[in-house]
Amino acid sequence: MLRVLVLYANPVAASYGAALHKQVVESLRTNGHQIDDCDLYAEGFDPVMSERDRAEYRDTTVNRTRVSSYADRLLAAEALILIYPVWNEGFPAILKGFFDRVFIPGVSFAMGSDGSATPCLGNLKKLAAVCTYGADRLTSFLLGDPPRRRQKAAARGARASRELRISRALRHEPHDPRAPRRLPG
Repeated sequence: MLRVLVLYANPVAASYGAALHKQVVESLRTNGHQIDDCDLYAEGFDPVMSERDRAEYRDTTVNRTRVSSYADRLLAAEALILIYPVWNEGFPAILKGFFDRVFIPGVSFAMGSDGSATPCLGNLKKLAAVCTYGADRLTSFLLGDPPRRRQKAAARGARASRELRISRALRHEPHDPRAPRRLPG
């Protein structure tokens, strides 16, 4: 069984994404996984990188002081599941802000003196994303499916070893709130 950080970013409690979030968490619990359910909106996560955050970004002795609880949760996880709506071909601002403020030197990567980056998230064995799109498959394809590209790039950047498995739990399908979805355990 895995320690799973579920990172949820949707402000609408009655959304299809909220129903998917609930189903993912229930399915993981049913299968015996330890869940850390992080609802960024409910927790009031501040996605804005301040001038001070940016000035201290590379200083690993202080850069995580304002986000230490989130960094600790990320580093404790063995699996990461992102659940979010695709807005403007990308992440909601709160999730993008989470990446900017929490995936920092000393947490997700180490900076070498030559400017090279070495991944630090060797704790993550699995990565999955559950996204809701406002467009059909063809439109998303014609746009180059930016969220999928970003997920793959993030996985490559976070990968500390070849052991990280990227799950394809859900196929890309147009949103139909009447259609039941069965999520894998």
